[in-house]
Amino acid sequence: MTRSLDGHAAVQVTIDGIARDARHDERLVDVITRVGGTIAHVCYHPQLGAIQTCDTCMVEVNGQLLRACATGAADGMMVSTASERASAAQVEAFDRILSNHLLYCTVCDNNNGNCTVHNTTKLLAIEHQRIPFRTKPYEVDNTNPFYRYDPDQCILCGRCVEACQNVEVNETLSINWEDPNPRVLWDGGSTIQESSCVSCGHCVTVCPCNALIEKSMLGHAGFFTSLKKSTLKGMIDVVKGIEPETGYGMILQVSEAEEAMREHRIRRTKTVCTYCGVGCSFDIWTKDRHILKVAPEHGPANGISTCVKGKFGWDFVNSPDRLTTPLVREGDTFRPASWDEALSLIARRLSAIKASSGPDAIGFISSSKCTNEESYLMQKLARAVIGTNNVDNCSRYCQAPATMGLFRTVGYGGDSGSITDLEQADLVIVIGSNTAESHPVIATRVKSAHKLDGQKLIVFDLREHEMAHRADMFLRPEPGTDLVWLNAVARYLLDHGLANSAFLDQWVNGLDAYRNSLAPFTMEEAARITGLSVETLQTVAHHIAEAKRVCVLWAMGVTQHNQGSDTSTAISNLLLVTGNYMRPGTGAYPLRGHNNVQGASDHGSMPNALPGYQSVDDPDVRARFESAWHVALPKTKGLDNHQMVDAIHEGRLKAMYLIGEEMSIVDSNANYVSAAFEKLDFFVVQDVFFSSTCRFADVVLPAAPSLEKEGTFTSTERRIQRLYQVLEPLEGSLPDWRIIQHVANRLGAGWSYQHPSEVMDEIASLTPLFAGVNYARLEGYRSLQWPVAADGTDEPLLYTKHFAFPDGKARLFPMSWVGPTDQPDAEFDLHLNNGRLLEHFHEGNLTYRAAGIREKTPDTWVEVSPELAEERGLQSGTWVRLISRYGQVRVRALVTDRVQGRELYMPMNSSEIPVNRLTSSHTDAATNTPAYKETSVHMDVLPDVGESPLPRINSRFGHPTPQNGVEVERKWKRPDYRIPGTQFLRILNR
Repeated sequence: MTRSLDGHAAVQVTIDGIARDARHDERLVDVITRVGGTIAHVCYHPQLGAIQTCDTCMVEVNGQLLRACATGAADGMMVSTASERASAAQVEAFDRILSNHLLYCTVCDNNNGNCTVHNTTKLLAIEHQRIPFRTKPYEVDNTNPFYRYDPDQCILCGRCVEACQNVEVNETLSINWEDPNPRVLWDGGSTIQESSCVSCGHCVTVCPCNALIEKSMLGHAGFFTSLKKSTLKGMIDVVKGIEPETGYGMILQVSEAEEAMREHRIRRTKTVCTYCGVGCSFDIWTKDRHILKVAPEHGPANGISTCVKGKFGWDFVNSPDRLTTPLVREGDTFRPASWDEALSLIARRLSAIKASSGPDAIGFISSSKCTNEESYLMQKLARAVIGTNNVDNCSRYCQAPATMGLFRTVGYGGDSGSITDLEQADLVIVIGSNTAESHPVIATRVKSAHKLDGQKLIVFDLREHEMAHRADMFLRPEPGTDLVWLNAVARYLLDHGLANSAFLDQWVNGLDAYRNSLAPFTMEEAARITGLSVETLQTVAHHIAEAKRVCVLWAMGVTQHNQGSDTSTAISNLLLVTGNYMRPGTGAYPLRGHNNVQGASDHGSMPNALPGYQSVDDPDVRARFESAWHVALPKTKGLDNHQMVDAIHEGRLKAMYLIGEEMSIVDSNANYVSAAFEKLDFFVVQDVFFSSTCRFADVVLPAAPSLEKEGTFTSTERRIQRLYQVLEPLEGSLPDWRIIQHVANRLGAGWSYQHPSEVMDEIASLTPLFAGVNYARLEGYRSLQWPVAADGTDEPLLYTKHFAFPDGKARLFPMSWVGPTDQPDAEFDLHLNNGRLLEHFHEGNLTYRAAGIREKTPDTWVEVSPELAEERGLQSGTWVRLISRYGQVRVRALVTDRVQGRELYMPMNSSEIPVNRLTSSHTDAATNTPAYKETSVHMDVLPDVGESPLPRINSRFGHPTPQNGVEVERKWKRPDYRIPGTQFLRILNR
């Protein structure tokens, strides 16, 4: 009978005389650790794999010395971790490591119980170094604003290189193994600041000592580490001086005592990132209000991975610009007010407007930055207290069309699988997504699978961003025409017998009507409209048909068009035609832009749906909520945020309560939106900072950011995760859920929530989609991916048994073509595209307050192609005026071949030069999502020429050095290298 272990066939290995079950080819280092054994290892990290540079994990296997990190378990294997030969090899290997590292733990900021070098010194009971420490002929590199590299502390384990080359796949770091004095190199020898390093932090996170360390740790973590360098050097010299006599044992005892003292003042708190929708989670280390570092490792979405924002973009939390008192308008200025005065004013004015004009004269905007519980309370305030369905969130600006496309075809409006499915796919197609900058940690998984596992990558976009540059096929269709090629490829597959007919027969309805709707979408017509050749489109079709597992990623380059819902639908249709649902490594992945844009909609901040996408016009649904809330609820769909702006101009909407959104500059046609806000009778804005939108408010309420509250976020994977309070709210500010409750109670609600967990319990009791969600099941790093059954069973991969329709079958949705709006003409002759930027988030209210990020990217710009720059006589740094049919901005040009021809690109990340002064009020017909990507402009070249808006220290000017990881074989070829233990063997053989 075959044994099994975790669902895998098991083999039996004997470790130190005890028989153990293991998976076939499971790394011995993992087997030993899993069964409770100890084995020294320095370069090995479970998320990096076998690097094989340190040699400290040598074990004796069937009489042979082997590295436990690189040896897979096999049946009958005899393993000794502590034989005389293995122990000698381990000590010899570690002695070489110490010759590269100046051991001064007591006065080291990295002495926090997690230093691998310190812990291995103790584990192996090292008392003296046989090979003395040798300094390296290199200076410390302090040029990066976030971390520093000290070559004299570097043990050349290569973890950082492996993480950069094969996990992050930025391919900046390497080791010059052939040099007499090897060191870690950035771009082959540049300073960190001038290299292609994107400051993602992977290298710092995996460094096993203090060679790479966050600057925010230096001088702060230890009790002695803030001393002057000269004093520290003297202390280090004393420690090294007594080492020959006392041995390391006594020195380590002192350092461990100091480390234990640190435990009383350093807090390590798990949270979830406040930026994009990937859902990275990590521990944040704090000393009082000082953020020492972000430490990722256990996050189910990200593991060791972060981007520059998640790792280093937290300065805003302690910014002096934080709002800490309510503000009340007096004429054209604001004055501080007490909470009592502000809440009383809000209650009085909203009550008066409701009484005079009805509840539908008031609108509510929830925030994609707030927690699930806060969005739930916001929509409950609108519906149960005021009595209106006029409630929305910023998913209307980006993700509503993707949700609509999935609702139409497969039944759930979320990613059909997990990030792990993207890694398992044979083919990934990216459409209208600058994934490496918008969702950088998801991009790492695709880049890694593409580099290491032979995954194919096809990218459709207007710009040659990083994913496009790496792709096997990069295609530039005409703006707004993705719907056409998607339908043409689907028709081609159906017409040529390349569709998955068995899947269609068993699992899909509506084939005939759908197929008839494809009649206009011939390859020839698609070529004419998209600008892509028939041959190219046929090649794409065959790649899709031949791949066993296909995933499609898309984002705002698809959704922010007037047919965003239809294009999203076409993507899902194509996946159904090819049978790419219901299996690991397949499916639809509309990448959510904000940390909780998925959760805001999931929890009812929508004009047509109560929590869990339960329709407001369903009497049974309303009855359930009415019974729980003890009120009568409005029966008809409310206004979405786009409609609210129109209603203000029309005089129908008198008041608005908005939390955590910079609506005056992120909504399309910003001038029109700002003009609407000026007309409101009463406007409440709740935020962490005094935003541009606050300028129009009558009352401004000071909220707390995510680090100062508890709750849950839902990521793009439908993954619900807990965040814990890291810091106390700044005095005078409050978490949004408390503020909403105060407002509701001033209006007579009588709510009494004491903790967000109580809100989640109420959500679960009313919402079948979240029936089994509670805080106990989300403890620590545990997560749930909805839908969650009452017993806590979740669904990381959707549709494994059926689709989310009553008959269990998916639905092909008929297609039609309208074409983009706001097309170029003789006057407005250039197409302006816009989107995200790696370093900044959205309008930059948070990230521009991070000094290091602002140093790298201090301002926005408009990208201009080299050919257009030559035609118009401009260069990087030239000021231009962009004029659309709706507004104008003055901005500096950046000449780059990322764009071509008459195509412009402007990042959205600026509150001073917002691109949405140029965009229109055209929207997607099904969801009212603005057609941000359909903007034509005229460009005036101004006489002013300044510096390039992108400093030379920005990573985009670097020169990566791709290689296959750390390339340890090059180390083994060095004349001074020998396998540890060989000298011991020679002694035995004498």
